[in-house]
Amino acid sequence: MANLTFSVKGNNSNTTRLDVETRQFKLIVDEPLEMGGNDEGPNPVEYILAGYAGCLNVVGHVVAKELNINLRKLTIEVSGQINPARFQGLSDDERAGFQNIDVNLNIDSDATPAILNQWLEAVENRCPVRDNLSNPTPLNLSVNQTVAALQE
Repeated sequence: MANLTFSVKGNNSNTTRLDVETRQFKLIVDEPLEMGGNDEGPNPVEYILAGYAGCLNVVGHVVAKELNINLRKLTIEVSGQINPARFQGLSDDERAGFQNIDVNLNIDSDATPAILNQWLEAVENRCPVRDNLSNPTPLNLSVNQTVAALQE
């Protein structure tokens, strides 16, 4: 099967807000007031958690259909803890990213515990966002500088 490519493009409106486009959608990324932003949208790490929850939802329903599980309701709660010291340049002792991420899946279904364990194992194995969060992914950053024309 051929690889799928996903992409986003963003332009900053100010020091904390990024206006992002992906396909036909527009997203606002901003920081809360207490972190110097204007609270005009979720911050980057909240988008990571939302992306993880969204992926668990899609994969969860795909796997449920394959296992003939009737998911009447699926509520997904995702939270993570970050020490802001590295981000703020105050310390290199802790990592900049999440120290841990906790997920709580609340399921309304008649499936047996054994079938739900089989479902959960398949969801964990097949969720692309979980895979990215759990394993190193090569990241290639580059800088392209735009130099303003000098006025004479």
